[in-house]
Amino acid sequence: MDKTKTICFGCMFLLCSFCFTQNVMSNKPELTLQQALNLAQLPLHCLNTEYPNKLSQTLGSDADLKPPRELHPAFYGCFDWHSSVHGHWSLVFLIKNFPNLANADSIKQKLLHNISIENIAAEIDYFKGEHNKSFERTYGWAWLLKLAKEIKTWDNPVAKKLDKNLQPLTDLIVEKYLDFLPKLVYPIRVGEHTNTAFGLSFAYDYAVSANNETLKTLIEKRAKEFYLNDEQCPLNWEPSGFDFLSPCLEEAALMERILSKEEFEPWIQKFLPRITTTDFNITPAIVSDRSDGKLVHLDGVNFSRAWNLLIIAKNLSNKDKLS
Repeated sequence: MDKTKTICFGCMFLLCSFCFTQNVMSNKPELTLQQALNLAQLPLHCLNTEYPNKLSQTLGSDADLKPPRELHPAFYGCFDWHSSVHGHWSLVFLIKNFPNLANADSIKQKLLHNISIENIAAEIDYFKGEHNKSFERTYGWAWLLKLAKEIKTWDNPVAKKLDKNLQPLTDLIVEKYLDFLPKLVYPIRVGEHTNTAFGLSFAYDYAVSANNETLKTLIEKRAKEFYLNDEQCPLNWEPSGFDFLSPCLEEAALMERILSKEEFEPWIQKFLPRITTTDFNITPAIVSDRSDGKLVHLDGVNFSRAWNLLIIAKNLSNKDKLS
């Protein structure tokens, strides 16, 4: 269990870190073709590896007891649902940026096999079930929209088919955001899956890319209500023992997205006043046991800190230290 989760987790966060770095830095680090091929092997290994598996399922009766491949025929591998979605995103990202990968054809076939019309219909049925309407809220929802965004921005005939197949589930997840966000009275500020700022960030990226003004406007409204008056985030309290996200930096990266440069700079000076000082520094989190599926989360916090600092730096006048 721990080995499967650790492999998938490390690969996917590394790729996501590269993705954000690529977007915001002119002197961006580059993956080589060989590195991309090596990274692709990790999700390829786990996407259709059914066990071990953490279902996080609420049972209504004996009839709900089914193997993962039946409950989630599109996204049953890689230990849990959101990691499977994340793994599919990783492959789309890699093949989109490295179309000459040696195994490009097999990757495309795997994507088409998993993200089929029939499989996505079954995923929708699960989300609409009486006892699992909040399944993967909002971490898995966010990764589904990130996958959808990556597919929609991939200029390839395979992408067009994948987009068409995935769209009904994408639409359902958007509906779930629109239904849930007005009900959320307080943001969730933890360093794990339920972090509200993380869930809003990927959803916002999707909304902007897909020109979904309804979702975009709602996220802007709720983010400002949740975070605009925040000050002095205690970055020195982080990380907690199982964190793979930084609550302070996730919030800051979300606000960088929704605020103008003129609005963001004074906000970040109140929220994280240390961040632009010349002596600003964050000590990397220490992982004591990478065979432990929770302790290894701290590898993730090092990656997620990095990509959020790059996003934050984008709209700062004095960004040399962060860059």
